[in-house]
Amino acid sequence: MSIYPIADGDVSALIALWDACGLIRQWNDPATDIARARAAPKAEIFILKDGNTIAASVMTGSDGHRGWLYYLAVAESHRRQGLGRKVIRHAEDWLRGQGVPKVELMIRPNNEHAKGFYEATDYKMEPRLIMSRWLDRDAGRKAARGDRKLKVTTTYLEMHQRPKTPSVRPPSIGLPIVLLRAEKPSVDFYRFLYNTVGGPWLWYERRALNDVSLTEIIQNPLVEIYVLYAGGTPAGFAELDRRVAGEIEVAYFGLLPEYTGRGLGKWLLDCTIDTAWRHEPNRLWIHTCTLDHPAALRLYQRGGFEPYKQETGHIADPRHSGVMGTKE
Repeated sequence: MSIYPIADGDVSALIALWDACGLIRQWNDPATDIARARAAPKAEIFILKDGNTIAASVMTGSDGHRGWLYYLAVAESHRRQGLGRKVIRHAEDWLRGQGVPKVELMIRPNNEHAKGFYEATDYKMEPRLIMSRWLDRDAGRKAARGDRKLKVTTTYLEMHQRPKTPSVRPPSIGLPIVLLRAEKPSVDFYRFLYNTVGGPWLWYERRALNDVSLTEIIQNPLVEIYVLYAGGTPAGFAELDRRVAGEIEVAYFGLLPEYTGRGLGKWLLDCTIDTAWRHEPNRLWIHTCTLDHPAALRLYQRGGFEPYKQETGHIADPRHSGVMGTKE
């Protein structure tokens, strides 16, 4: 595997590598960064290829006083092979050839993994205070909102016939349990359920909807919302979406935090599945992801769902994008 400067045909694959490694920020367009580096007389982007695959990369350059490193990336399939250290040493040799006496880089304070890697590559922390000022005001606003990425793997599950296993009996938790359909629930009540149940698992899609858009969904006659009550208090909910002919999605399902671990989840799921099959769909499906409760996937499989697809990607962290907090 050899290292050489990026060529025109490598740009798309390099951006894909950076995205997979979580290096792309909303305020830094990667294509623009690549073009700037390639046009600068004292900057370069080096890539290491394994066949036709870009396995590692680093951007480097000199500001006339010091050298800098950016966009160090190693493909997940090629990690723990010393490729990160290899491209860094190549960049250092290039800077040395430019007469640069010292190379520096910046790491976010919570990135312990990167800190440990660079320490093992002979880099040392220095007591410096970094200050900055955005010249591009739009990019500055995006940075202020935050664009931290979360890697998420989503698993899709389905069933094509009613499960043959008998439903479980309601658990005994010392409180009367009842499941009721919420007919045309108010937005405030729905947001209470959604935000409280989904808060620990970073549910954010419905938070991003305005009241009018949310009302159109939750009060649609083909959307059924069932609320679990324990002792007269909401303990969880399940949402069935029948808007696609022939199939039903369990769009949302979960318990309030104080009711988890008490056996209610299995009972609520069985009731939800039984209710869905009364409509005689061709397919009933649900999805979960690595941000959900760690027992969710196992629970759905025990309920009779079978995985049929899995996808991995990145989402903007809703805790820092304004969706789950104060917006600008």
